[in-house]
Amino acid sequence: MKFFKYLSGSLVTAMMLVSCVTINIYFPAAAAEKAADRIIEDIWGPESEKSKANESEQHSYNIQPQNFIVTVLDWVISPAAAEADLNISSDAISTLQQKMKDRHTSLKPYYDNGAIGLTEQGLLTMHNAKAVSLKNRNLVKGLLADENKDRMALYAEIARANGHPEWQDDIQATFSRRWVDKAAKGWWFKASGQWKQK
Repeated sequence: MKFFKYLSGSLVTAMMLVSCVTINIYFPAAAAEKAADRIIEDIWGPESEKSKANESEQHSYNIQPQNFIVTVLDWVISPAAAEADLNISSDAISTLQQKMKDRHTSLKPYYDNGAIGLTEQGLLTMHNAKAVSLKNRNLVKGLLADENKDRMALYAEIARANGHPEWQDDIQATFSRRWVDKAAKGWWFKASGQWKQK
């Protein structure tokens, strides 16, 4: 009788662990941030402002004694989820990334002088048209249109490359935050509908 109680208790525990492991596919937010950071750093290069110290502060863990069981379960049950990684190495993604990297040299002066800024949708828009000479306004509008088209294609392609086209909005939202976080000092971005400067 004691053996059956032990066996049934073990089965219930095992079933609970398995049910925790077989949760529905979720959007891997941490992996998306890492992927976005890699792409943005490649496109923008060294002006990416976030320091390694800030990175390590974000990822430090403070384990409270009352959360010990949750921490242990996270460690045992979800190493696959914790180590989830997004595929950002498709040919289409690489092509888009290279186009954006090449275009950045033309866009950078307009970030620097405040003519353009980042939107809350992870795109670019005109911030101060007066900072662009009349003869260059159409050029800048064309650069913005091309950049926004490629950014939207990039978000969609990352979702597709990972077999989850429904993740496109989440990927776009992640990139939107990371573009702002990685922006150089003095660049403009929109937050809650208002323009702000880094």
